[in-house]
Order: sequence, then C-alpha cells, then structure tokens
Amino acid sequence: MNEHDDTRSGPLCGLRVLEFTGIGPGPHCAMLLADMGAEVLRIEREGGNGWPNPVVDRGRKTLTLDIRSVAGRERSLALAMNADVLIEGFRPGVMERLGLGPDELLERNPRLIYGRMTGWGQSGPLAKAAGHDINYIALTGALAAIRGDSGPAIPPLNLVGDFGGGSLYLAVGILAALWERERSGQGQVIDAAIVDGVSSLMTFFAGLLPSGRIDLQRDRNPLAGAAPNYRCYRCADGREIAIGPLEPQFWRELLERMDAPEALWAGCADPAEWPAQGELLERLFATRTQAEWCALLEGSDACFTPVLELADAPQHPHLRQRGVYQELDGMVQAAPAPRFSRTPGKGRRTLRCEPEAGWD
Repeated sequence: MNEHDDTRSGPLCGLRVLEFTGIGPGPHCAMLLADMGAEVLRIEREGGNGWPNPVVDRGRKTLTLDIRSVAGRERSLALAMNADVLIEGFRPGVMERLGLGPDELLERNPRLIYGRMTGWGQSGPLAKAAGHDINYIALTGALAAIRGDSGPAIPPLNLVGDFGGGSLYLAVGILAALWERERSGQGQVIDAAIVDGVSSLMTFFAGLLPSGRIDLQRDRNPLAGAAPNYRCYRCADGREIAIGPLEPQFWRELLERMDAPEALWAGCADPAEWPAQGELLERLFATRTQAEWCALLEGSDACFTPVLELADAPQHPHLRQRGVYQELDGMVQAAPAPRFSRTPGKGRRTLRCEPEAGWD
C-alpha cells in the first residue's frame, strides 16, 4: 500500500464526522468509521489526548483548538453545522458547560447524530464519577465471570469494556441513527455507556444460566478454561496451543489425531472428571513442540490453534493470505474490518491540516 495515497473509499464515503478527542473507545469508534470511508475531523487540544496512538488515530484530519475559548467554541460550532455525526467522550455536563451540548447543536443542525461515549452513561448515581474499563466490567458481572484459578479477578486487557461494550456499541448506534434519519430527516443523541454495552454482551450467559447449561463459577464454567476441551496447554518448547472441541465430533477428531488414551474418550460432560482429564492432556501436549502440534492438528476439525504473540500474528499463513494486516505509515496494523464486496474500506494516514472547504 502507498502510505501517501489518501484516496477515500468505503461504504461511508461522504459522511462527515466531527470527533472531539478523547481516549479509548471514542477514538476507536472514529477509526472504524474512517476505515469505512467517513471523513473524520478531530478537534484536539494542544498536546493531544496524552495517549498518542498512530494506529487507532489513523484516517483523520486533525485541528488543534482550545474549545474553552470563545474563538475555539465558535469554530467548533461552525464545524458542527456541516457534520453528520459528532463523537465526544467527556463526562456528562462538560459539553453543555462549553456551549457545545446536544440541545444547542441540534437546534442549529437538526440532522446531527450526536454520539456520547462514557463509561457510566449520561444518567445514574455514578454518571459523573471517574472510572475505567476495569470498573465498568466489574459492575456488570463480566469481570467476576472471567477470574483466574485463584486470587482476585484479572482484567482481560480493556477489550471487553472499552472496545467490546464501548466503541462497537457506539458505532452500531451511529449507523442505526443514520438509517433512521433517512426516514425522519432528524438527528438524535446516542447515550453509549460501557456498562450498557457490557451488560448486553453478557446476555448470552445470562440467558443460559436459568437452564443450567452454563455455570459462571470459575471451576465449573466450560467457556472459562475449566473444561479440558476448552483451554490452553503448554508444549515441549514452552509455547502454548489452544483447543476448543466442545462438540463430540470435534473432540473425537482431536483424540484420533493425537492417538489419545482411552481415559479421554468418555467425553467432557462430567465436571468431576475435568481435573484428571486436564492433567492427562497437559502431559500429552508437553511431549511435542508447538510447531509439531500445528503440523498434526492445524486446519482440522479439532478446533486447534497455536497461541501467538501479537507481534507474530501478522505472519500466520491464514492472516497473511487474507490480508488481515497491512503496512501503513511504516507500521504493521490491522486492516479495516468488516469487508465489503463493492465498497471496500481502506486504512489511511492521519493528516494535520485545516478541514476541506465546506466544513465551515
């Protein structure tokens, strides 16, 4: 890819997004929209957001403004008049105090989709309290459900809250509001709260609990590493592999290819047998290197993969052949997702410049 080629493509071409710089889910959502062709203009304060990220920050044009000043506010208002979407991630009330709240902007631009990204939401006792991903997933039951074998729960990076329950739900909300605007001609406000999104993500597990199909207690949860057929194992070279043959036919495929002992053929339906079965598999997987297990199992119905470091993932044959990663601005980074048959998205570099004519 020519890293200096800023040709815009994607299903959101023609969409104008005004982003007030933040950290985490707001910028990630703006990246997703930019990857799909939206023209994103970021308003940032002097010095940026404190978390410069050339990957997540890609695809924008940026403009430095002091939105606390009269001049900065007036310029922001003018830019918002020609935007389709606005994204902000401040605490509730901040944009209102700056004179840039949704009531004022929607009065001036009734078609504006005003996206608000917060952890706690715009209302509720915690709405104005500080918090981070770990707090949001803790309150919604997600963190307790993915705790380790012993000791306190361990946060799973900030994938579940900030990005799973945050930026992705904001993006869905923006696209849904744009669709509704085609019929009504009216914009609206999106209150995208991470606690709402994570609670929605947890509905799969909440729906299975009454039937007894799943138990969220760590030692009885088959999807949290307790079951021997859904966990990671260490190989002879110290590297790890992951298996997930939950279905009987896939479990048989794994055992046949491994030439496993009879003690494993009874299946994994009985949690009382999981510790002994897990220990047996630990010994078996420790007899070969990760590469040897890949040669034997990868690509089969054994539900098998190597556990790769992030730096190694772009070199895996499957991800390389699909073009899951691209090189942009001298960095290897994930390509736009999802993929479109007629209007493919494209990762583009970030430009620091004035917006094009028509923004204000």
